[in-house]
Amino acid sequence: MEHEINDFMQYIQVERGLAQNTIQSYQRDLKQYELYVKNVENKKYINEIDRQTIVQYLYFLKEQGRAETTIARTIASIRAFHQFSLREKFADQDPSVHLDIPKRTKRLPKILSMQEVEALLVAPSGNDLFSIRNRAMLETLYATGMRVSELINLTVNDTHLTMGFVRCIGKGNKERIIPLGGEATKALQLYLEHSRLPLMKNNRHDILFVNHHGKPLSRQGFWKILKQLAAKAKIEKPLTPHTLRHSFATHLLENGADLRAVQEMLGHVDISTTQIYTHVTKARMKDVYAQYHPRA
Repeated sequence: MEHEINDFMQYIQVERGLAQNTIQSYQRDLKQYELYVKNVENKKYINEIDRQTIVQYLYFLKEQGRAETTIARTIASIRAFHQFSLREKFADQDPSVHLDIPKRTKRLPKILSMQEVEALLVAPSGNDLFSIRNRAMLETLYATGMRVSELINLTVNDTHLTMGFVRCIGKGNKERIIPLGGEATKALQLYLEHSRLPLMKNNRHDILFVNHHGKPLSRQGFWKILKQLAAKAKIEKPLTPHTLRHSFATHLLENGADLRAVQEMLGHVDISTTQIYTHVTKARMKDVYAQYHPRA
């Protein structure tokens, strides 16, 4: 089974071009599945796996207290793997064919108010190298709605400041062009002119945002910076790197932006993914009505 999983991982990486985080999730799910099949069910070959094996594994995950979202993702990984194995003739059957992925309860994304975003953006208020970098990162993230993984992979050549846009490579290696806006353009210009080269030290690469060693900034590094700046801005809401992306989309829609335009800027394949933000704006309107209308 290890050989089949390795071939599947190669397929989703090379042929389907999935994002690195998605590939890692598949690998983690299938490795745990393989260990269970071998060690608990005592099955060595893929053709020995039947529907009951998979069902027992899902019960096993539930007994371990795994979240519903984790189990749903695991089912999706197992189904994709078995479909691939049947198609490539590694297996004679697909034991996952009648498995249903439970519908996830869609939670409305947490967002910041415009005032909270403003407080966060001005939190790196100094003129030192790191404050200039941090301000440029936050302004870019809020101006474009990028994922953090997209932000930290930007290169210097991806920024087109005179024209006011940035080129972004998103999920599935798909390119999109996103407007920057005046404040983000100014913050990036300042960073490129005054901070990036001194921060680079003796390193040679074209990644836009760098850490204190002059190397490309990691997701963990950005997350640490964001937590520090949120504390400085006195933001008490739970905050993740994705919060600014959610806030970007919601604020655009609240101010009359077209849903299709927001979909394109976010890089969503399906507009139904973008529509979740219309529910957020409706929920916020209800809150405002309840707070301010005298007859609410």
